[in-house]
Amino acid sequence: MDLATTIERPRTAPAHSPAVPLPPDSLEESGLSAEFLAGLVLKALYVRGTALGFDLFDTLALPMSLLDDVIQGLQERRLVEVHATKGPRRGEWVFKLTSAGRTRAAEEMEVCRYVGPAPVPFEDFRRWVDIQTIERTRIPEEELRDALEGVVVPDAMLELLGPAINSGRSLFLYGGAGNGKTLLAERVARVFGDRYFVPFSVLVDGNVMIVYDPVHHRAGDPDYQTEVPAGHPVRDGVDIERSVPSEIIRSIPVHDRRYVEAQRPVVVTGGELTLEQLDLQWDATGRMYQAPPQLKAAGGVLVVDDLGRQRVPVRELLNRWVVPLEQRRDHLTLRSGKKIVVPFDCFVIFSTNLEPRDLADEAFLRRIHYKIEVPDPGRDEYERIFRSCCEERDIAFDEGALDYLFSEFYEKGSVEPRRCHPRDVLDHLRDLAGYRGQPASLTPQLLEDACRSYFLPSGPRAAPIPDGGPKP
Repeated sequence: MDLATTIERPRTAPAHSPAVPLPPDSLEESGLSAEFLAGLVLKALYVRGTALGFDLFDTLALPMSLLDDVIQGLQERRLVEVHATKGPRRGEWVFKLTSAGRTRAAEEMEVCRYVGPAPVPFEDFRRWVDIQTIERTRIPEEELRDALEGVVVPDAMLELLGPAINSGRSLFLYGGAGNGKTLLAERVARVFGDRYFVPFSVLVDGNVMIVYDPVHHRAGDPDYQTEVPAGHPVRDGVDIERSVPSEIIRSIPVHDRRYVEAQRPVVVTGGELTLEQLDLQWDATGRMYQAPPQLKAAGGVLVVDDLGRQRVPVRELLNRWVVPLEQRRDHLTLRSGKKIVVPFDCFVIFSTNLEPRDLADEAFLRRIHYKIEVPDPGRDEYERIFRSCCEERDIAFDEGALDYLFSEFYEKGSVEPRRCHPRDVLDHLRDLAGYRGQPASLTPQLLEDACRSYFLPSGPRAAPIPDGGPKP
């Protein structure tokens, strides 16, 4: 489903959401209770056996001064003790559970097995989704062209795509398989800005819900500087330069580390999608929730791919999206039966290679603001894609190869030209050349064999390429 691209060029998208969640200075600012954090510390030690104070702070992603009060409270209750010391400061002390602490930690694990960065309160999560919303984003034409650099997109389609993105709502992409609807969706996500803060987890009605997904939220480099910044010799009340050995010096985080600074997400669901997957998923083993795809896509793009090929009737699936698309909020159900209202802040792209009118009635299609066809490429577009793919693979372009593809496959009607064909044919050719110990080039035999292994035969077999070269 990929559009063919030229060589990628480094690019930094505009930061449309410059706000940064700051580390909490107090228990109140964290939005979590001391008892909840105490349970997280106990579970972390239960899993690890022993842990350096600094490692506990890093595991729970909270400031040292805040979490140290919790650890001291556990020591006073004789649930945690000091196992060893590697320096004078508490961050350099090694902690472990007492016998009573192990019992209490096992009880905490029975309630929820989550061990990791402390969750963000649900209201804070909703607030940060709103702060980083895509709905108020306005993208000028030059930024859209920049985001689509290297992708061959017809101008007529671009004229429709820009307003659709600025609507921040929904888009229906239809056209033949292999014309690049998925890659187009990924590039669309770029125009909303590359910087997005997503929490590892969220506390919902006393339960942990996992939101961060490394598959969809591609994190950048950790937000730690290599040296302690000038004027900041103290981290969380600790004089780093005097008290901490060089091998464990840590710099000051520039944002609340319970959040990951990631790229805007692109979540793709396909034929496997069911109605149940659009609600909260309860992990009975871990005793926690997994956020549904539309919530993991918050701030980015949600692609409902291969619409019409799901196991659930398409009408039921489409009806599930009516309220979220109109009201920009969704309703999810907890195990208790309680309903919660969550933000629906994603640009939804429905993608299909079926006829749209066969999938949905007029009422639903009206709610999808923009419908754009991703057409098969014409000869000129196909040549641009083929040339760019050759350049990317360091294969010399040959006009005769293009003539051969059109005369033997496309013009005879056995195959419709798709935007993915140049990439795939050249990859087959390169694989064959490597196997035969030959340089990858558009020689008649390599091209013919690559096409034979890629295109399914339909009707009379394509004629072999003449020895004189890849001519029609």
